Order: sequence, then C-alpha cells, then structure tokens
Amino acid sequence: MLLSRYATISVPAEVKKILEKAKGSEEWGKFLLKLYEEYERLKGLKAFEQLRHMLSAEELEEISKSSLEFRERFKLR
Repeated sequence: MLLSRYATISVPAEVKKILEKAKGSEEWGKFLLKLYEEYERLKGLKAFEQLRHMLSAEELEEISKSSLEFRERFKLR
C-alpha cells in the first residue's frame, strides 16, 4: 500500500511514548495498520470462541458439515 498523504493524530504523550517503543524503526502507517489487523483478527477469534461455547458439539458438527456441503456444491456461473 502506497501511503502518500499524511494526517496528524493527537494522542497523549504517554501513549505515543509506549507506541514508539513498540513500533521501533517501523513506519507509523505500517505499524498502525498491523495493530488494526491484529485487533480485527483477535476480535473474530473471540467471537468464534464465544459462539463455540454457546453451541453443543453436535451443533458445531452440523455447522461444519453444512459448510463443507455448501463449498462442494457452490459454483460460480
């Protein structure tokens, strides 16, 4: 991704100090995008784990079978 335009984001000095230490020599744009992507990945994982605890083993197995059947039958026209 080519990042050519820049914007300023105001954050408390303490937050910036912590983030600068974590980012090291990495560019701010790439570092913040990595943080966002990791946040989204973990959010999805958390939602999956919550769902897994709500459903029985039988329900999870049925969902898995249904998903596999859908992928096997699905074809783009």
